[in-house]
Amino acid sequence: MAFLADALKRVKPSATIAVTTKAGELKAAGRDVIGLGAGEPDFDTPDNIKEAAIKAIRDGKTKYTPVDGIPQLKEAIVAKFKRENGLDYTTGEISVGTGGKQVLYNALMATINPGDEVIVPAPYWVSYPDMVALAGGTPVPVEAGIETGFKLTPDMLEAAITPKTKWIIFNSPSNPTGAAYTEAEIRALTDVLMKHSHVWIMTDDMYEHLVFDGFKFTTVAQIEPGLKDRTLTVNGVSKAYSMTGWRIGYAGGPAELIKAMAKIQSQSTSNPSSISQWAAVEALNGTQAFIPKNQELFKGRRDLVVSMLNQADGIKCPVPEGAFYVYPSCAGTIGKTSAGGKAISNDEDFVTALLEEEGVAVVHGAAFGGSPNFRISYATSNEALEEACTRIQRFCGNLRS
Repeated sequence: MAFLADALKRVKPSATIAVTTKAGELKAAGRDVIGLGAGEPDFDTPDNIKEAAIKAIRDGKTKYTPVDGIPQLKEAIVAKFKRENGLDYTTGEISVGTGGKQVLYNALMATINPGDEVIVPAPYWVSYPDMVALAGGTPVPVEAGIETGFKLTPDMLEAAITPKTKWIIFNSPSNPTGAAYTEAEIRALTDVLMKHSHVWIMTDDMYEHLVFDGFKFTTVAQIEPGLKDRTLTVNGVSKAYSMTGWRIGYAGGPAELIKAMAKIQSQSTSNPSSISQWAAVEALNGTQAFIPKNQELFKGRRDLVVSMLNQADGIKCPVPEGAFYVYPSCAGTIGKTSAGGKAISNDEDFVTALLEEEGVAVVHGAAFGGSPNFRISYATSNEALEEACTRIQRFCGNLRS
């Protein structure tokens, strides 16, 4: 359609949303479908946070707020960064947006010029490359496969940097793989970045509190203070506090960048929901006692899924350090044919046949820039996970050469 903008040609619809939508359509049609595509905790938002939102409504805190966040929320974020990450920011170095996605998008829109390159380690969250493209930049995927634990190495990073590199987007723990970088692994990457003063770092720390087996989370500006002046540390309340629908993300970074991001936001959405902001104040300032409890529940689910998937013919599933995803390889199923007659030539064929024949909705690895794999979100009940994995085992067992 000639009426539409050329920019639309540079982006694809979100594959994760597409899978969730397809699963919903099949359920509505009466199919028995287990959806493992959505990236959100199944736990309810804690009561103290809900009560803070209700109080805000009753107190009439329902008007416009400052574009990029109320002072009380910015102060809570400053305290959080200091308490949990050892990072010192002022409120003038804090941005609040409608979810972490808007914060990332604002930063890219405020900084990218045509020809600028953004390094995106792959497998990546589906939105990173498309946001870069919408901003007029060039995404540069750098694939880190199963042999490196889905983690970028210093040599890979060094080879990807050019004079045109503007940003690297760094996500740990990772969506889609669950891989998390150790302090030593981050240090090795920051040593490379210290040599390239034109490269800025965007760290997406959304899964910070979802790590297992005693893993210690650290972030780039914490490891290398010399990079703080060119690092945007992005986080939010969606995952740790089960507040996906509340849509609050935030970031700390250099004041000039934060001001530019506010300018973008002022001409797009203006402020995030006032009610959600007051709820986020309570999330960050209130009790954190439920976080380790949720970690243990997620760890149990991870262990269940990894164990059952590794018993499926042709599937190899590494043990992730964090988030609530596993990213198994389905390489052992490629070239086979499903019981329903579907030829499996790639990971998209695998997940399509799995959904059609067994009613299990997962996301194919090509959507994340890493094949032949698929992503499972285990943010659902043990019963649903066990049944889904049983179906995957049956599906794989029925494949024929």
